[in-house]
Amino acid sequence: MHTWHWHNWEGLPYLTCSILERWHHGFFTQQFWPRSPQVITEVLQPEASVYRLKQVHGNTVLTPQEVESIFCSAEEDLASADGLLSEQPLQAIWVASADCTPVLIGDVQTGRVAALHAGWRGTAKKIVPLAIARLQSQGSRLDDLRIAMGPAIAGEVYQVSIEVAAEIGASIIPYNNEEKIVQALYELPNSPLLEDPNPGKVRLDVRRVNTLQLENMGISAEQIAIAPYCTFQTPEHFFSYRREKEKKVQWSGIVSGETNQQPLFSN
Repeated sequence: MHTWHWHNWEGLPYLTCSILERWHHGFFTQQFWPRSPQVITEVLQPEASVYRLKQVHGNTVLTPQEVESIFCSAEEDLASADGLLSEQPLQAIWVASADCTPVLIGDVQTGRVAALHAGWRGTAKKIVPLAIARLQSQGSRLDDLRIAMGPAIAGEVYQVSIEVAAEIGASIIPYNNEEKIVQALYELPNSPLLEDPNPGKVRLDVRRVNTLQLENMGISAEQIAIAPYCTFQTPEHFFSYRREKEKKVQWSGIVSGETNQQPLFSN
């Protein structure tokens, strides 16, 4: 069983997961706000170069080289995308979230890492499988991947419309009929859907849908860890956009490592 550990940096709490023990990484709390990834990278690995995005709820995944080429050619300060894949060691890659799922991935053979922002829209557009397909194109094998989904809004409190449930469900259920998709989702073991008392609404577990997408790719449950924290229900540690309606975030980041390196954390 994968374990989650609280750490402190200058009195500020952040989480790590044993599944990613080979890499400097962290799911940081609201206590770090408004520090930037440049600053928070110091907590993980001061020598690493830092990359972040302008997140747009899509499924585009970029490498640091692509981020830099977009940055050089555009007026924007940041490249628009929702995922980053490392290309070489000592690249710190970051995503921000406030109820959406932060997903950190490491490859135990190549040392490469990915950081993804998977809200319901990104999940409906299969951002995590697309990122993994890109890792595979760079030589990763599915068996070598380790995947941690950080604190996010939990299914029991995440009310969405039937339409949203069907849109995200279409990523794992091969029907094109809204009603059939929702029915099929309910029938799945450990269903990502829960009943909601309001007509036309359901409760949706986005992290569960991401897990089902991964399992459909042939990734085993042992390769996936899900944080036992809900952003909405843990106000002492996490921002929740749905709870507070404020434009604040918490950061999650991971630093790429050497090929087949030794564990960094000894938890």
